[in-house]
Amino acid sequence: MRAYVFPGQGAQFPGMARDLYENSPEARRLLDRADEILGFKITEVMFNGSAEDLKQTAVTQPAVFLHSYLAFACNAVPAPDMVAGHSLGEFSALAAAGALGFEDALRLVSLRAAAMQKACELEDGTMAAIIGLDAAHVERICSETEGVVIAANYNNDSQIVISGQRSAVRAACENMKAAGARRALELQVSGAFHSPLMEPARVELASAIASVQFSKAKCPVYQNVTALPSTDPELIRENLLKQLTSPVRWTQSVRNMLSDGANHFVEFGPGNVLQGLIAKIAKGVEGISIEGVSSIL
Repeated sequence: MRAYVFPGQGAQFPGMARDLYENSPEARRLLDRADEILGFKITEVMFNGSAEDLKQTAVTQPAVFLHSYLAFACNAVPAPDMVAGHSLGEFSALAAAGALGFEDALRLVSLRAAAMQKACELEDGTMAAIIGLDAAHVERICSETEGVVIAANYNNDSQIVISGQRSAVRAACENMKAAGARRALELQVSGAFHSPLMEPARVELASAIASVQFSKAKCPVYQNVTALPSTDPELIRENLLKQLTSPVRWTQSVRNMLSDGANHFVEFGPGNVLQGLIAKIAKGVEGISIEGVSSIL
């Protein structure tokens, strides 16, 4: 069974989606429409901007969504048996599954990016990658550390990202290293994503998500918050909003997809970060990445 997966923020690179724009009339049409919807030429930044330009949250999130969704929609690929996306990538997954329309998904992604940036400016937060400690140890140390810090991204069994107040994250990192972590590395991010510090963003996005039409997904969507499959539009809507302040359960999602029959993972969009994570979660599982116009499948 085919599982289609979609990356999140951090996968962007200069020149992203140019191949799609130049070789797919449908991708060109949708990217031109994206410029109109967003009110600025995101295509100019994607094709010709620097890595620094692409780090701006207002650009990064819609850019990664666009590249990922178009790599799926503008290639003649079989329908997926199941889908999942990492953080922001959940929007691409929902659009690929037909639960969200392209334009609604793009507008929500843009609003999400703006709301998250505002939340980042309200409190000094950060994230850190913990390498070499299992989830139970990471969760325990976070719970014992003063301040707000939680396990935010379960990327694989030996890589968990923590998120929260900068002072709490830094204290937790020292405690992780003392507990045997191989590395505890603070990330270059603008805030504490997938933590309680994103509550202002959740509140701001709630009305927008409530006003958008969600449809029954054409295949199961394994959502970050629960790691469980759903096709129900109201449950999908609820979980998508909770995602802002809740952990990304990627390891659990991949394991559940495997248990439900996935044996071939296809990553759509910039880079192949998810293939690397999946390879560590399930050794020997077949997978490929599709960035541009492709005849791989």
